[in-house]
Amino acid sequence: MTSASLPAIDDVAVALGDRSYVVRVGRGLLGRAGAEIAPLLRRKRVTVVTEETVAALHLETLRAGLAAAGITLEALVLPPGEGTKSWPQLERTVEWLIARKVERGDIVVALGGGVIGDLVGFAAAILRRGVRFVQVPTSLLAQVDSSVGGKTGINSPQGKNLIGAFHQPSLVLADIDVLDTLPGRDFLAGYGEVVKYGLLGDARFFEWLEANGPRLAAGDRSLRQEAVRHAVRMKADIVERDETEQGDRALLNLGHTFGHALEAATGYSDRLLHGEGVAIGCLLAFDLSARLGLCSQEAPARVAAHLQAMGMKRSLADIPGDLPGRDGLIDLMAQDKKVRDGRLRFILARAIGDSFVTSDVPRAVLADLLDEALKGR
Repeated sequence: MTSASLPAIDDVAVALGDRSYVVRVGRGLLGRAGAEIAPLLRRKRVTVVTEETVAALHLETLRAGLAAAGITLEALVLPPGEGTKSWPQLERTVEWLIARKVERGDIVVALGGGVIGDLVGFAAAILRRGVRFVQVPTSLLAQVDSSVGGKTGINSPQGKNLIGAFHQPSLVLADIDVLDTLPGRDFLAGYGEVVKYGLLGDARFFEWLEANGPRLAAGDRSLRQEAVRHAVRMKADIVERDETEQGDRALLNLGHTFGHALEAATGYSDRLLHGEGVAIGCLLAFDLSARLGLCSQEAPARVAAHLQAMGMKRSLADIPGDLPGRDGLIDLMAQDKKVRDGRLRFILARAIGDSFVTSDVPRAVLADLLDEALKGR
């Protein structure tokens, strides 16, 4: 394929001074990774950390893309799944990188979904007090959310992402083609994060998703690229204003206070994927907003209708197996990073596309919401 016939690539700049970088969104980026990454390198070698499922699908394409620019790679392949975001796998990754004599001037590549991106980013943040890394996100969720903005970390048994650091990547390569290999459930889980952007701050984007979501999920690459580009631009704008989540960046956690508690309640297992928890959490947040008189009753109904049209999980009834009771879920929510001075912080909504952060949620109203949601199981 000649350069003239290459599919269009969208560049989204994340302007953070000397920590600035570009998110490249488009087709064929994995196969031309060498040309993309070469300008960052002091020596023509990279270390890649990935996981078994992704390695089987994409590692050789990445290897060939790097080799075309004379770049060699060594790869560490970890187990798949949320359980990999743990102390043992972090230690394994850091020690492996040290054994490969990775220097501050080198590049570590995170090839995978959100789990790998978070883990490898954290390993890069703490190795030699900070080495550079490149995100190559292979899931929709990672492309629109976790690969952008520099949040890295691992989970604790007491809560999700409680151990970590802010460490911005040097480059993000979001290859739309790799989304073709995602199982349908994983794609829709990632779509939960896409919907979140419309719900938190862009009603027109939500309308666009209502019109185009089914075709996007069915495989339309142009629509997928536009959805990823738009979501990344929205996140970049927020991160530029509030890199370390002192204010506006908390809005990106719409649905997460509920979702993270549900993930902890299900043991970070495949009973509930992260994006599924976010989708359920977004609807719960809109239900809570309506109960508090902050938004119309029509708003949560519209959110629920779109999730249903997309075939997504919408309620606690869609989560298999047992869940803790109301008080157990509230206890898990109290471990969330957004808790301040012992008070739960929620992202609630005045309307679709208009969200805000508050700690002013009466426990009785929250308890009634959860009681009703649990009764529906």
